[in-house]
Amino acid sequence: MPIYNAPLADMKFILNDVFNAEQFWQANENLAHLDAATAEAILEEMAKFSQNVTLPLNRTGDEEGAKIENGNVTTPAGFKEAFKQYAEGGWIGLGADMEWGGQEMPKMLTVLSDEMLFATNPSFMLYPLLSVGAGMALNSYASQAQKETYLPKIYSGEWSGTMCLTEPHAGTDLGIIKTKAERNEDGTYSISGTKIFITGGDHDLAENIIHLVLAKTPDAPAGSRGISLFIVPKFLVNEDGSIGERNPVGPGSIEHKMGIKASATCVMNFDGAKGYLVGKENEGLAAMFVMMNYERLSMGIQGLGASEFAYQNAAQYATDRLQGRSAAGVQSPNKPADSILVHGDVRRMLLNVRANNEASRAFAVYVGQQLDITKFSTDPEAVKKANDRVALLTPIAKAYLTDTAFQATLDAQMVFGGHGYIREWGLEQCIRDLRISQIYEGTNGVQSQDLIGRKTIKCGGEYISEYISEIRDFANSLDADLNFIKDATLDAATEVESVTQYILEAARESHDFPNATAVDYLHAVGLLSFSYMFARIANAAKNKEGEFYQNKLALARYFVQRILPELALRITKVKSGSDVIMNFSEDYFTTQA
Repeated sequence: MPIYNAPLADMKFILNDVFNAEQFWQANENLAHLDAATAEAILEEMAKFSQNVTLPLNRTGDEEGAKIENGNVTTPAGFKEAFKQYAEGGWIGLGADMEWGGQEMPKMLTVLSDEMLFATNPSFMLYPLLSVGAGMALNSYASQAQKETYLPKIYSGEWSGTMCLTEPHAGTDLGIIKTKAERNEDGTYSISGTKIFITGGDHDLAENIIHLVLAKTPDAPAGSRGISLFIVPKFLVNEDGSIGERNPVGPGSIEHKMGIKASATCVMNFDGAKGYLVGKENEGLAAMFVMMNYERLSMGIQGLGASEFAYQNAAQYATDRLQGRSAAGVQSPNKPADSILVHGDVRRMLLNVRANNEASRAFAVYVGQQLDITKFSTDPEAVKKANDRVALLTPIAKAYLTDTAFQATLDAQMVFGGHGYIREWGLEQCIRDLRISQIYEGTNGVQSQDLIGRKTIKCGGEYISEYISEIRDFANSLDADLNFIKDATLDAATEVESVTQYILEAARESHDFPNATAVDYLHAVGLLSFSYMFARIANAAKNKEGEFYQNKLALARYFVQRILPELALRITKVKSGSDVIMNFSEDYFTTQA
């Protein structure tokens, strides 16, 4: 039976010691109501919920899956009760504005509560996750009347939300969507079309589902400039806020998937459904990207949660599994064999996973802190700087954290040997559930193109230059006893700075260069970011006594010596250019050898 114990000690260390969260909150008048004790209590409560409620539903939910019958979707046994408990606990509105019934907790705290839920039941987590994202988009772009109608119900869990973008022929290229929005005399719109891959498109967890739908009016400009955003409720809402008649929108089917089987991924049909414009016509993509950027960070958290779950189970298995003897001699003479933890390769895999987890957790909190500055700070300069940082790091948070997490779960599975391939131990499901994180909300290849294109080349490298300056300033402030991480981080910063300049110059000569080298560049920036996080972790641990803190320093050394060297490989691959990829003819790919 899989295990999970929320890594509360590390979470508290990251918040309190690495990022001095209470000091950060108290310095901001909009967050001064929060202190470390309250934050820790919140995390402890989520630990109980995730361990006792959602973890037991993970495997059963995978086996039962979401089902559709007569146009209605039902979730697996126990999900409805768990969702009700989650909603009544105020968790959906944990980070939402108090004005709409939320608790207005900072993102650097909510990323940690989200991690626990993703670790124990990613399928379950996706339902409230989409609601929170929809609420954010509405809070940013909807009218006051729309906010008053929908936000309190969404954050209470009475209603849920979805994001309806993708169509059978339109994935990344949303400019070619065909869903139509015909204007009605009463100011509403009739929405017609089909959307696919809609997470939580229908279910039995809430009494109403509020779909946020991208569509085009008849006279809309071509391409993405002609996209508008509409609220399309499953049930229309009466003027008094009560549930009205059924809107002609519903699931035509649900997808049969590799993983996250308890999450209803729906084909949604809109048959002249009544919709309400959000913001202005032809400006819908900006509103939807508020939601998408939130989801992209969340996918990184999904990766972290899965990797933490995988690590804990692999480490426990390695401790209990007796196979062979240590190369240094018998370690357990009273047992038929030594624990496989005596073997260097097993330790290598486990340390790879743990290093990934601790750096990812720190990075998620760091990005969360930047988001908190954009939301709560009253200093315009600080807000601009944080906005630039979030723009740069969102694709890293989504793509690098899920790429490394997927590899980490594979390493954890390998610790089990053949036992990792069967259902009993939980790694088989963990890997299936995690794979989608590299695909949805923009594939990791698309995230890499966003980083190298819009976030680097388009701004002339300004965003990454500012980030590198921050990293250098921090590294240079470290004491001499941390030279091992200081020097490594400074060297990594110089290497990334140099390859960025190389990219800016090469992109002027070759249109194909950015696309062909983007993934390796993203991983290079990701490695630099992890080195920065380990520098912060080591600095927070260096003057503290106890094995917990000494292990932080040891893991930072492991990262420097065993993981960071990959940076040189990534940079070499970037500099190999695009010709070696693009010189093949298109016919080559369909020609049999």
